[in-house]
Amino acid sequence: MAEAATNLLTTADGRPLKAALAAAQARARRRAFLLVLPLLLFVVLTFLVPIGYMLKRSFEHDGFANSAPTLVNWFAQNKGFDPANPPEEAYAALVQDLARMQVEKTTGQAGTRINYSVPGTISLFKKGAREADTLTPPFKEALLAVDPEWGMPALWRGMESASHVYTPEFYLVAADRKLTDEGWARGDDGQRIYLYLFVKTFIVSAIITVLCLLLAFPVAHLLATLPMAKSSLLMILVLLPFWTSLLVRTTSWIALLQEQGIVNDLLVGIGLIGNDGRLSMMYNMTGTIVAMTHVLLPFMILPLYSVMKVIPPSYARAARSLGATSWTTFRRVYLPQTLPGIAAGSLLVFILAVGYYITPALVGGADGQLISNLISFHMSKSNWSLAAAIAGMLLVAILVLYWLYDRLVGIDRLKLG
Repeated sequence: MAEAATNLLTTADGRPLKAALAAAQARARRRAFLLVLPLLLFVVLTFLVPIGYMLKRSFEHDGFANSAPTLVNWFAQNKGFDPANPPEEAYAALVQDLARMQVEKTTGQAGTRINYSVPGTISLFKKGAREADTLTPPFKEALLAVDPEWGMPALWRGMESASHVYTPEFYLVAADRKLTDEGWARGDDGQRIYLYLFVKTFIVSAIITVLCLLLAFPVAHLLATLPMAKSSLLMILVLLPFWTSLLVRTTSWIALLQEQGIVNDLLVGIGLIGNDGRLSMMYNMTGTIVAMTHVLLPFMILPLYSVMKVIPPSYARAARSLGATSWTTFRRVYLPQTLPGIAAGSLLVFILAVGYYITPALVGGADGQLISNLISFHMSKSNWSLAAAIAGMLLVAILVLYWLYDRLVGIDRLKLG
């Protein structure tokens, strides 16, 4: 009856009330969507599209596939060939492509692509391309006479893998796997640099997070409990680093911590160390940790402050009036209420520390480099696809960390301000 009555009701212009309400709600939804559309486009263009392109590049490399079409076609038609003993037809296709590479000047491109999985092959390709026009059948014997390394099973495995534009090979390299005559295997301890840097990055980030928490907790408590005038002054000091260039802050630490810097001069001046015993605190892991802790400290203070500010002081007074000591009051009353701020600040600082590369590059030296510095190196000077694969692995690790936070703490308890 009520629905029938609603259908009988009309607006001033004679339309059914139900249809008019539905049209008004649709217009409201369209207006709301148009309001958020610029932000949505910004997120898609500056965040989702670059990440998607990065993940695509981590599987994609056409350096060899485009340079050796004859051999690529042979691989496609002979998927079960024996890399330890390729037939004459495979060598004939390879010689034909080497001659084409010499004419089209793509030898370095093809050799560099294979070199990613089989190191030392760039010179091999250049030598083979120079001799390709002079080789006569049987091509297998002729090419092996130029260099016996053309018969390496690992080389043929590498070329077969590189014949596909899309391949998981770069993730295997980023996981410290090495292509051998038998296939992909674990690399030697001296060659396992990527996983070592991953572990090192996460350990250093955890150390920086703990240091930031220990330094930020008392500062945030003061901000939350001091009178407004003093609290505002302290907040300005906390926010001051945000108003200063990151490059200026980092180079300031160089002036402070280097062997001939202010800190060492002060220690020598007061007699704690001798002039020949100056501390090495720069261009190593110590400099990286100190500088990054200073840079990331505000990101821990602000979430803690936002939580501590709303904790009623009456809770602590009530606990003290019931006989609790200061330590018991802090441990059982105050600290549990700050856990959302601790979790949010720790997550924020840790994720930022994992991805930092400017500060380690400036103050870390060879010992203080993190995985982000290796990504930057490969992206600018070496292998874009390998850089994208390492970045993809780092992205997965961060997403796993975020998932663990959601499972253990709950994303609904994340408080950043």
